[in-house]
Amino acid sequence: MTTAKRSVRIERVSAGRYLAHSPSGATIRLGGEDEFSPVELLLAAIGGCTAIDTDVATSRRTEPESFTVTVTGDKVSDRDSGNRMENLTVTFAVRFPDGEQGDAARAMLPRTVALSHDKLCTVSRTVELGTAVRTVIE
Repeated sequence: MTTAKRSVRIERVSAGRYLAHSPSGATIRLGGEDEFSPVELLLAAIGGCTAIDTDVATSRRTEPESFTVTVTGDKVSDRDSGNRMENLTVTFAVRFPDGEQGDAARAMLPRTVALSHDKLCTVSRTVELGTAVRTVIE
């Protein structure tokens, strides 16, 4: 087993509005009406992780004509056990061109999606395994 530290930094911009900063310098705005909510970012992370794994593998055969991943779930507010997401579903809508290369990409799509879900996607693996989250106040 190997480990590699990952991090993001969240900065308050104004009441209810924040910027998430990655070590590479990328930023994402969150919290406002026209920004991602934290739950939407979680869904995007789950879908994006599996999409990247799948796209990298299948596009070696041919470029997709269309490639869309939709992630849905139910936000549950429970007085006893707290807020959470349930019934998370990742749906792939991918089209490859006709021909031998498209056929090869189509044939490997189910296998690459399953491999990402079962082994490669750090985000969905972490959610499914139920990793504890520790909070610290400096």
